[in-house]
Amino acid sequence: MADALSVIPAAVLRNLSDKLYEKRKNAALEVEGIVKQLTVAGDHDKITALINLLANEYTYSPQANHRKGGLIGLAAATVGLTSEAAQHLDQIVPPVLNSFSDQDSRVRYYACEALYNIAKVVRGDFIVFFNQIFDALCKLSADSDANVQSAAHLLDRLVKDIVTESDQFSIEEFIPLLRERMNVLNPYVRQFLVGWITVLDSVPDIDMLGFLPDFLDGLFNMLSDSSHEIRQQADSALSEFLQEIKNSPSVDYGRMAEILVQRAASPDEFTRLTSITWINEFVKLGGDQLVPYYADILGAILPCISDKEEKIRVVARETNEELRGIQAKPTEGFDVGAILSVARRHLSSEWEATRIEALHWISTLLNRHRTEVLSFLSDIFETLLKALSDPSDEVVLLVLEVHACIAKDDRHFHQLVVYLVHNFRLDSSLLEKRGALIIRRLCVLLDAETVYRKLSTILQGESDLDFASVMVQALNLILLTSSELANLRDLLKKSLMNDAGKNLFLSLYASWCHSATAIVSLCLLAQTYQHATSVIQSLVEEDINLKFLVQLDKLIHLLETPTFAYLRLQLLEPGRYIWLLKALYGLLMLLPQQSRAFKILRTRLKTVPSYSFSGEQFKRMSLGNGFSEVNFFVGSQVLEDGEDGDINEDQRNNMHNGINFASRLQQFEQVQQRHRMQTKSESQFRPSYTLSPTDVRRREEPNRSSPMPDMSRPPSRTSHRGPGQLQI
Repeated sequence: MADALSVIPAAVLRNLSDKLYEKRKNAALEVEGIVKQLTVAGDHDKITALINLLANEYTYSPQANHRKGGLIGLAAATVGLTSEAAQHLDQIVPPVLNSFSDQDSRVRYYACEALYNIAKVVRGDFIVFFNQIFDALCKLSADSDANVQSAAHLLDRLVKDIVTESDQFSIEEFIPLLRERMNVLNPYVRQFLVGWITVLDSVPDIDMLGFLPDFLDGLFNMLSDSSHEIRQQADSALSEFLQEIKNSPSVDYGRMAEILVQRAASPDEFTRLTSITWINEFVKLGGDQLVPYYADILGAILPCISDKEEKIRVVARETNEELRGIQAKPTEGFDVGAILSVARRHLSSEWEATRIEALHWISTLLNRHRTEVLSFLSDIFETLLKALSDPSDEVVLLVLEVHACIAKDDRHFHQLVVYLVHNFRLDSSLLEKRGALIIRRLCVLLDAETVYRKLSTILQGESDLDFASVMVQALNLILLTSSELANLRDLLKKSLMNDAGKNLFLSLYASWCHSATAIVSLCLLAQTYQHATSVIQSLVEEDINLKFLVQLDKLIHLLETPTFAYLRLQLLEPGRYIWLLKALYGLLMLLPQQSRAFKILRTRLKTVPSYSFSGEQFKRMSLGNGFSEVNFFVGSQVLEDGEDGDINEDQRNNMHNGINFASRLQQFEQVQQRHRMQTKSESQFRPSYTLSPTDVRRREEPNRSSPMPDMSRPPSRTSHRGPGQLQI
């Protein structure tokens, strides 16, 4: 210090700490001149002592005016040193940087001014202090004093110029500092940071793209800033980087993909749009690098497909198609299980479009990697089954396609049908609203006969008899009305002619026994008219209840549809189809006379041509056992309806195609007896109700003025439905 005092007059030292700026400025000029002389003389020891004096006694002084004088003095000393200043920067710069955090705003202002003047002198030599200077400027950019902010901006521009010219700048050392600052929320700091990123990216020798993953998340964070200017600056920087990515042969897509996936779920619309746009480009450009990230990317895309903003939806759909079009292999790192997990999770999305695309992905994976998908089936099967109850018809149809693909394996087919029946049992509304859709679609996707045989087998052992009856009625209605099951109906019509028809008839018969009207419908369809008559005659008083009459009403209407056109044409030959007539008259006798169904059937029977029966025929018909396999007589031979009288013994033995109708009738009666016993058991716990003619008329009354429903359409679209009547 003694050396410093010997070269600086006391008056100069007093003026350096004066409260007047002009006196401090003049004193600084004196210091500059002194340092110049010492520099010329090469007396660096005295220069060092002088700088230490200014730093320790002035810049670190508790007196604000002393600190101001010290700062201007250090700047003046640097100017005096000129080209020799670099070797004294370790003494000069730290006190100035320390003053950036001074409590006095004027001191902070003079610190900016001092460093500005120092930087003009040393230029690239002070790059070694860049991180400290950057950190200080970052804080000053948000200073509470407008003058300090203005001074910091001037200094910032000079530092940027110096950095862009310097070949000593180390981007590797700077990036950790930048990354640390990127999540600051202050708008001034954000502008400062974006400005530096843009400047550094413009320098050809600085590879900012290689370090983009380190600060990409911070840039995306700025897209949701409340300031339009900051959002615009961040977007501009991101756009520039995206263009560089397109033109660069080497990019680290993986790390950035993780960031983009997170930002795609941002509550900010602009951030979502930008991130999904980047993902779109990455999927096109990334290639093999992105294979391990496909599941994460898909998880980001699927919700955006249902975004409220149309631009986001469009880009998300395009990206989804691009991703699905890439046929990567598990051996290449493609994680089938992870993709399935994402798709399964989004099957529970509240948005229909997302659920649909999730199903498309499962279907795609099944087609491409069936073995791998089936190995993960236990993880997704339950969710797929639950999706059958989805409120969207399109989703249900897609789910059924996926199930049909899985059900190519017998075990999975059995699981599917068992679950369907289970769900229909638990949720009657599902059967009513979606039963026809599900069953019909399954019959299209899988073999209709196989589907119906499996359903019949399951229902045959159903313990809930009421549900079994309702389910059979539903299946029967679908069988009789759906165009998709036309081939099945044709096969049943040949039950008495070939083994395939017979086997199907017997398979359905076992479960159709749960409903008398369903059995009668099946017999009419299979043209086993005499057995239909036997079934009708076997009904007892307890069977003729409201539910039965409702179903019988539906059957009468069905008889007027194209499905039973062959039956109505057979009525043109009453002598050949006597048992058909007897079955229809039996149904007529069960209907209340005031009901609309009674009038429809009676009107139809009135159109049957008259036919004379011989006394012997009437006698034998009246004496015939109505509960045995029924035939009608021509001469001395017994025949099924429609058979020619001129037959030989072998033909007579095979005319029923080996069906034991007596045994079938016994089977039907046993099942119906179980229903009666259950009904009686339940009636003990609720008030008894007797169906009266008045009740029937009350139920039929609304139908009198309404037109006959179009039964050729799917039952679910039919307006005709009475109390307790199942709508499919």
